[in-house]
Amino acid sequence: MERRELLILRHAKSAWDTDAPADFDRPLALRGLRASKRMGRYIADTGLVPDAVVCSTATRAVQTILGVAQAARFTLRTVRFERAIYEADLSTLLEVLGTCDSQAQRTMILGHNPGLEYLLDHLAGGVPVPGDGKLLPTAALARLDLPGDWRRLARGEGSLLGLTRVRDLDD
Repeated sequence: MERRELLILRHAKSAWDTDAPADFDRPLALRGLRASKRMGRYIADTGLVPDAVVCSTATRAVQTILGVAQAARFTLRTVRFERAIYEADLSTLLEVLGTCDSQAQRTMILGHNPGLEYLLDHLAGGVPVPGDGKLLPTAALARLDLPGDWRRLARGEGSLLGLTRVRDLDD
């Protein structure tokens, strides 16, 4: 059976002390801007550059993909921005994945919690939560192996290949 990889990336740390009119518009904090570039370098250094990306349109998610793409040296032409990812529940995220390019061997979805944690838990059939209680802290990257057809992804169909947190990366 054909297999594909999914990278699940939570947006980097956002700023709270801004004049943003709504949560959707909150930008990244300086720490988040640095973290997005660190994760981008990690993605490039480990050969995990995605063939396709689907990204939330929230400001902090857009800024995260810009930093990641710049550091990993991939073009934004591979990125599709999808408003539905913002505040998405599991079923919405599964629908979004079902519309991703089936020719892409490695696809990244970039969005928000708690939806991304629900997605990761669903696809991997349960993931132990670390001692700090955060499965996907900001700028964390999960890597999964999945069947080739993403239109019907049942619970536990994926295998978790790795979970990388920015704080665990070398500078």
